[in-house]
Amino acid sequence: MAIESIGRIPSELPELRGPAPSGQAGAPGFGAALGQALGQVEALQQAGDAQAAAVANGQGNLHELTMALEKADIGLRVATKVRNKLVEAYQEVMRMPV
Repeated sequence: MAIESIGRIPSELPELRGPAPSGQAGAPGFGAALGQALGQVEALQQAGDAQAAAVANGQGNLHELTMALEKADIGLRVATKVRNKLVEAYQEVMRMPV
């Protein structure tokens, strides 16, 4: 086996090649997907804040406030878990011997 072929994926196994680079076939990259997910978490936080303000002004519904705050809390917990997994993966890669 030649040194140049180490690390290459054989052409008969295209499913192992992974998704197309972000510039091809309209597939978003990992960074774009992560940014979009964080934007959604932020939107949930803002919706919870808006519901809280409405209830404080006597115009809102407590049930809707509770639902909005719970959605925001779940979104933040998921984002935190994803961040923790990314940090763990980074630390694992950094521990690999070269």
